Amino acid sequence: MEPPVVPRDRLEGWTLVAEATERPFEAGPVSVTAGTARYERETPPPRPFFFASRLRISPDTGPNPALTRLVESRAREGFRDRLADRRIGDLARRDERRLDVDDPAASPATLTVFHGRCAVDGERVPVEALLAVWEAGEYLLAGGAYPTGDGFEATRQGVLRLVRGVRLPASSDAVDSS
Repeated sequence: MEPPVVPRDRLEGWTLVAEATERPFEAGPVSVTAGTARYERETPPPRPFFFASRLRISPDTGPNPALTRLVESRAREGFRDRLADRRIGDLARRDERRLDVDDPAASPATLTVFHGRCAVDGERVPVEALLAVWEAGEYLLAGGAYPTGDGFEATRQGVLRLVRGVRLPASSDAVDSS
């Protein structure tokens, strides 16, 4: 499954490092397939990263409030696991708020902010991690993590700009939610 689109003009300085289609959840007749693209900045560790995913839930029931709460909860759990894979731990949820995205047909995103530490050469470097979840006929997830040292605010604003620009591919056969 094709990952969502990230505007090229916003990706300056970011390198695509992986694209994958995974099945993160399957229980009986219900399954979730995710198409994900992951980007990194070429900096000393811990490298800032950004990802964008789209979810396809089968059987298709269309987004609804109960399903949205479940997707948000599972996305936070999965994001914590991904951060742990990148040696980011001691996570604390700092904030959760609505974030408007650029797609006028999409719902506002639920943005969750985490603070943690990344193990780098025996040191624990402070990091911030962002996860946004919203729906645009299908569920979209985007976010990333970056150190909170020099250039922190510019990197944070850059990641938020990337998140806001994520859209379904033009060739998507997503269900119209209107």
